[in-house]
Amino acid sequence: MQTQLLFYRNAVPVSASKHKDTSLRSDGTFSYAAEVNSVPLVAAEFRAAASDSCIVFAGEGDEVIPVVILGFRDKENLYVDDEGRWTGRYVPAFMRRYPFVFGQTEDTENFTLYVDEEFDGLNTNGEGERLFDSRGERTAYLNQVLDFMREYQAQFVRTRAFCKAIRELDLLEPMQAQYTMPDGSPGRLSGFSAINRDKLKALTGETLERMLRNDELELLFIHLQSLNNLQPLLAKAAGGPAPDPEAETPVEDAASEEGA
Repeated sequence: MQTQLLFYRNAVPVSASKHKDTSLRSDGTFSYAAEVNSVPLVAAEFRAAASDSCIVFAGEGDEVIPVVILGFRDKENLYVDDEGRWTGRYVPAFMRRYPFVFGQTEDTENFTLYVDEEFDGLNTNGEGERLFDSRGERTAYLNQVLDFMREYQAQFVRTRAFCKAIRELDLLEPMQAQYTMPDGSPGRLSGFSAINRDKLKALTGETLERMLRNDELELLFIHLQSLNNLQPLLAKAAGGPAPDPEAETPVEDAASEEGA
């Protein structure tokens, strides 16, 4: 199966034969993502996510995708507290779809709905929402899940096309974020990219007009603005007070070119 698993531990295909008596109970917590320091984002989420999250690009070549930074160290998610509650303003769709995920076998282009059988809320006691009714037909709840997953997949395809366009324009540059821990030890997050402002300004009027018409230019501006959210997250990681939210934080203070 080809899919981005991250916090999925035992994803299996959903079927009436295997899950005819299965229900899903949700407690609304995000403990399952407490050790994930970034998750993918689709372009349609940029505006909502940028309210308090930093949007960057991760991966190489055809695998470049937008992600939101959730933490700086391994197994760190600064948006999930000790009780498993989400402390941010926007929950990425990648997380909201859990414990479901679309999977694709190597010999077909069709997608199959999977569910993580290690999810604590999965049960056969009738608690929560049933996946199939007594006749083995999909319930309204499972149909809603499928609709959400199909829309997410369609948005993911559009986002891949957006990333391909900015790669072909050579707009991305490596970035890094530096921070200091409460004990004084330095830390650094690297392995992600951001848009180079000078390269963006150097694009031809024809290219800029095309990007404006298909909303790509707006997405790039939202991404660049979201980099200002990196500084408050750095302060949170270091255990210090967050900067004044009314004060604009220069991007250069939070991220710089790799090796600079």
